[in-house]
Amino acid sequence: MANIKSAKKRVLVIKTKTERNKATKSRVKTYVKRVDAAIAQGDKAAAQAALLEATSEIDRAQRKGVLHKNTASRKVSRLAQAVNKMA
Repeated sequence: MANIKSAKKRVLVIKTKTERNKATKSRVKTYVKRVDAAIAQGDKAAAQAALLEATSEIDRAQRKGVLHKNTASRKVSRLAQAVNKMA
């Protein structure tokens, strides 16, 4: 464990940021699951609405630095492609 006061503070700050990042990633996964569930049910209107929310959440995670921009772009692209493939 750290002995220096600034090092102890950094440990606490990193812990806080790690928890915040985990929460953000979890939110992204939840919204992606909602899109997948709507696709599985075959409900295109619900899938498009869920896609809009998921896209917003993924973009927010990217802006916060939790997701890399290419990762966020890839996730949005794959979700949109899956929704567009629906009949």
